Amino acid sequence: MNVNSVLQSGLQGVQDGLQGVEKAASEIVRAGTSGGAAGSSDVVEPIVDLKLYERSVNASAQVVRTADEVLGSLLDTMA
Repeated sequence: MNVNSVLQSGLQGVQDGLQGVEKAASEIVRAGTSGGAAGSSDVVEPIVDLKLYERSVNASAQVVRTADEVLGSLLDTMA
């Protein structure tokens, strides 16, 4: 596996995570606007999903940072 494919995987992970965050946020808003006791129970799962997507984005961003550092080190070594 080369650095470019790792970088691309990290970027894809960030994009997927951000889409998940948007989806979870929309579900939270929908649950909040439905009102009543049922609305409060409907919001729990999207909040958990939101936290999971946040962690996914952070992990993918770390992959991108690491790939960037490796690529920088390789370029420094070749120069």
